[in-house]
Amino acid sequence: MDYPTELVDLVTERSKGFQLEGFIAGQGPIRPKLMLVGEAPGRNEVENHIPFSGAAGKELIQAMASIGLTRENTYITSAVRSRPYKVVERVNKRTQEIETVYPNRTPTKKEVLAHAPILDYELTMVQPSIVATLGNIGLQRLLGPNWQISESHGSIYHGPVLELSETQNHYQLSRKEYTVVPLFHPAAIFYNRSLSEKIHDDWLILGKLLEKEEV
Repeated sequence: MDYPTELVDLVTERSKGFQLEGFIAGQGPIRPKLMLVGEAPGRNEVENHIPFSGAAGKELIQAMASIGLTRENTYITSAVRSRPYKVVERVNKRTQEIETVYPNRTPTKKEVLAHAPILDYELTMVQPSIVATLGNIGLQRLLGPNWQISESHGSIYHGPVLELSETQNHYQLSRKEYTVVPLFHPAAIFYNRSLSEKIHDDWLILGKLLEKEEV
């Protein structure tokens, strides 16, 4: 998506002082069957500007394909549009020298708030029939901190979502109502293989909901 220059400038200004790298736009069609809201780009995404193009992306594309979705009919974005990183000093096992690396990390609530204007704009312009969040960050950005993916995955929510207030320093409930389906982040399978069946079942729930929308 091409964002207005003033919107990108606003988010850039709001992001000053945070350890964030690059800026990757959301991708997909207007008025899609589904909008996916993830966490934040990783190193691969910063390099090729394609959302979910790393290892987690492969899992995501497989899950999407299982219910007939592709990148062409799905809008993919995230709560933060820049890569959050941390600075880590470690000993290189090969050279035994101290080196500095910059691995990915989970975005903070302040960073999510800084990027809130982007997601608000996308929801308004894209007008998705259904929104599926991937992991806790996207879920809590839209529905609030009391929502936990471990408890709400595979459920179907219909109602207002959180959007940036007029003062732009906190959230308020939207006037428009959305259908939101919380899903595990595709990377969750790397850390807990036992989630495989739950993830599969949740995507089936989403698939059946999308079928109903087409009727």
